[in-house]
Amino acid sequence: MTSTTTRPVLSKDGGTDNRPGLLLGVVLAAQFMALLDVFIVNVAAPTIRVELSASGAALQLVVAGYTIAYAVLLITGARLGALVGHRRMYLGGLAVFTAASLACGLAAGTGQLIAFRLAQGAGAALMIPQVLSLIQREFAGERRVKALSAYSAVLATGAAAGQVVGGILVSADLFGTGWRPVFLVNVPIGIALLVLGARVLPRDAPAGATRARALDLPGLVLLAGAVSLLTVPLVLGQEQDWPLWSWLSLGSSLVLLALFGAYESRLARRGGAPLIAPRVLRLPGMGRAVVWIAVSMGVNAGFLFTLTLHLQGGLGHSALRAGLTFGPAAVVFGTVGLTWRRWPARLHRALIPGGFLLAAAGALGVGGLLADGGAGGWGLYPALGALGAGISLAFSPALTGALATVRPEDAADASGLLATVTQLGQLIGVAAFGTLFLAASDGSGAQNSADALRTTMIALAVAALAGAVAGPWRRAR
Repeated sequence: MTSTTTRPVLSKDGGTDNRPGLLLGVVLAAQFMALLDVFIVNVAAPTIRVELSASGAALQLVVAGYTIAYAVLLITGARLGALVGHRRMYLGGLAVFTAASLACGLAAGTGQLIAFRLAQGAGAALMIPQVLSLIQREFAGERRVKALSAYSAVLATGAAAGQVVGGILVSADLFGTGWRPVFLVNVPIGIALLVLGARVLPRDAPAGATRARALDLPGLVLLAGAVSLLTVPLVLGQEQDWPLWSWLSLGSSLVLLALFGAYESRLARRGGAPLIAPRVLRLPGMGRAVVWIAVSMGVNAGFLFTLTLHLQGGLGHSALRAGLTFGPAAVVFGTVGLTWRRWPARLHRALIPGGFLLAAAGALGVGGLLADGGAGGWGLYPALGALGAGISLAFSPALTGALATVRPEDAADASGLLATVTQLGQLIGVAAFGTLFLAASDGSGAQNSADALRTTMIALAVAALAGAVAGPWRRAR
């Protein structure tokens, strides 16, 4: 176990800031807002389609453009934070995100909305990697563990909150603005965070005070190409019934990924500065943690997406009611993520495999309780809680363990890597389990949707079981 000695949080003038909670609150609020925008637009999509006369393809790009830009640029945002300063990149990314949110809310057509959604995703990609980097740099010992636990809780609650908040804003139709408040709500929050962030975030080191590595442009191009070729078909292929271009794109992404790995290895051998430092990938437990994070986030996203489809499409629930259904899972996820470190140390070794097993049991329970085409009764909530607790136990200790041995100078690389893995895990989860659900459902009614959901929940349980046996867990540090 590491020492519980904490590193003081630095103020703007280099002195000690006694408000670490405020600093953490500011960066996690931005994390929450950016995550919210992944999900909140799903609820507004039908209204956007009617009011802007959007085609199906255009609507997909409105929903997915944010996610594509976000996933492609995450590692770039992390490296830029190391080069120009985490504070500067956080505030700059937040400013871009806030301005793009305003532009989205005022967009006059789908073309403008798609462009501004891409800009919004780019702003989030510049901002979000700095969250983990700042936590790594400004917190140590138990404070870092608590901060990472809060980070995990935000990831869980943002997804469910997106459904709930989106449902409330669209249903309210404030001043006859329809879907626009789902974007405009970010503006006052973003401005407030900019003001607070400028006051509480520690100043970046002066230029030349640290040895910043150059931006690896060839590596950046190869990785951005690989991630783009992977994410675009994952996001759009499902709605278009997986045309040939989607499979060619997926195959090409593997080729570019192999080229990226070969180039980065050769660059490191020559003493250059690769996009991701090889020593980060070689840290004890990092490889296993990447697998666990990807699987847990894939299961989480697949569960959220397919259950939402069943509740709103199969059972006809409103967006608000469907969002509230996820409340128990989100609350338990957050609570477990914030408290697992207080549990007896002898249990820590078993948390990750145990969490995956609990998630598998919860998925099977949800599928079984909804199998008759009904609402599942009160028994559904313990099953949802078990699923949320299981995913939290799989994700939170894996993230904490992966970052426990990362040195401050490698924080940007580790943050970019793990943030990208988290996002790609969610994308793959939605694509894989969403495709399975839609393929098994013909849209003929509640029972057919319930049958498709049961099949999907079994697949989610299998994925969770695979995570449980992915490797022996070493005690989280």
